[in-house]
Amino acid sequence: MRKNVFGRQLKRDANERKALFKNLLTSLVLEERITTTPAKAKAIKAAADKLVTKAKKGGDVAFRALAPDVRHIAVEKLISQIAPRFVTRAGGYTRIIKVGRRVADNAPQVIMEWVVKGEKAVASMKAKKAAKKTKATKTTDLASTAANTAGVAAVTAKTDKKSKAVKGSAPKQMVTRQKKG
Repeated sequence: MRKNVFGRQLKRDANERKALFKNLLTSLVLEERITTTPAKAKAIKAAADKLVTKAKKGGDVAFRALAPDVRHIAVEKLISQIAPRFVTRAGGYTRIIKVGRRVADNAPQVIMEWVVKGEKAVASMKAKKAAKKTKATKTTDLASTAANTAGVAAVTAKTDKKSKAVKGSAPKQMVTRQKKG
């Protein structure tokens, strides 16, 4: 019986769980957005908030406090880039957004990200939106020209079919699929 035992087990022993949390937190810091299961996201949410709180102190004290929880590169990014975003915020640094289900095993998926996005993330999102808009306009232009050429080709194909039908070629039989009962 597990009475008053804190934390989620996630079907792993203690060492596997620590390694999983360290990898998830490092990925969250470096990528600023991860896709995972709801149980894992909820398990690391408090730890991610504590990381930011420790990083806000800055200096060697913060570096030593963060070193056991994330990799060295992530510690530097936390202190230099992520913590300054949340100087005025007292807590609640992460958000969890439900996405849907994973194709392979139908497991529910969520996106975990920082509440305040960095400049690079905002710039990349704007660039993606602009690229989608230009791509959409290009595809509509191409589609209209393709439709015009397809329309001309369809008219000529109809006249060709009529001329072939007149010549006496045998009509083609349609092959239908049998319905399963």
